[in-house]
Parts: sequence; C-alpha cells; structure tokens
Amino acid sequence: MKKNWLKTSIFISLSVSVMIFSSVVAFPRTVARGQVTDIKVEIKEVEPFVYCSLSRTGSFSDIEAAVGELLQQMQIQNVFPMGSMIGIYHGEPTLSDPEKIQWEVGFPINEQVLVQAPLQKKQWIFTTVAVSLHEGPYEKTGETILKMRQWLEDNGYVQNGPILERYLDADPASTSSDRLKTEIWLPCKKG
Repeated sequence: MKKNWLKTSIFISLSVSVMIFSSVVAFPRTVARGQVTDIKVEIKEVEPFVYCSLSRTGSFSDIEAAVGELLQQMQIQNVFPMGSMIGIYHGEPTLSDPEKIQWEVGFPINEQVLVQAPLQKKQWIFTTVAVSLHEGPYEKTGETILKMRQWLEDNGYVQNGPILERYLDADPASTSSDRLKTEIWLPCKKG
C-alpha cells in the first residue's frame, strides 16, 4: 500500500505542480459582462472538512517543490489523503505583489489525524460556495474563476473567502488536456 501511495504521490506531485502554477498565474484581469452563459454555476451548501497543507507566501515558482515537500511530509508522518488534492488561493493573484501572494497545497484528511510542522492541519469553514466544473486545460481555470465572479455579481452575491480548486483527475498525464476536470469553489454570500 505504501509503495503504491508513494508512486501515485510522485506522479500527482509532478502533474499538480504544473497545473496549479499554470492555472493561477494565468488569471486574466477582466471578463466582459454577459459572457458567463458558457459555464454552469451553482450555489451549494458543503460540509466543513479538515485538511493538511503546506502554506506559502510569494510567487508560484516553487510550486513543484512545495507539492513534493507536502507529499514527502505526508508519507513520513503517515498522513493519508481522504480526497482529491486541493489548491487554496488567498487574495487576488493578478492584483497582488507576486511576493505577497498567499497560497497552499494540500489534501483533505481524517479529523483525528495529527500532523507536525511543516504540515498544518486546518479546517475549511466556508459552507456556502459557488461551484463550477472547469473542463479543459489547467492554465485556463483562471478564466472560469473570472466568469464565476461575474456570475456572482450578476446574481447578487459577493465572494467572501479564498478560492479552492479540487483536482479531480486521478491520472492527468493520461487525460487529454481538453478533458481535465477541476472543480472550483468560491465561498460567497448574498451581497
């Protein structure tokens, strides 16, 4: 089991490090009104969940190292994922000083699991989220996020928490880039 987990983790590390870096850095700055009809956005109530992560401040240039360290520390500490890898992005990547951007990579874990530094055990507390499924290249998720934000504005909502991306493909390397699936959550409330 541990060897399979390590093999899968290394593969995920390489794949996800590329996709996270590409998707967040590629955020365009604006989207025109009325162009949100090509995505489906739903408001959902989700359960809070516990996750472990590695947090970083700064550019995404060390994303591969961060994902590798996350996986290595999880293996050393016998912390097993309970779901898809996630990326959480705080603030506005295109409007912030690149050296001040806060982001983290992690996995949902069992609530009883204990973690040690450098891993952090956290809880996702945002229960009302706008959800959209991005299907396509990871570097295009920023466009979907902007369309989701426009949808929120058009429907009387405001974003009130960090962006969460759930990477749904078990084997991104064998999936055509136009078929990759990323579920995006934007915490929100009525404005």
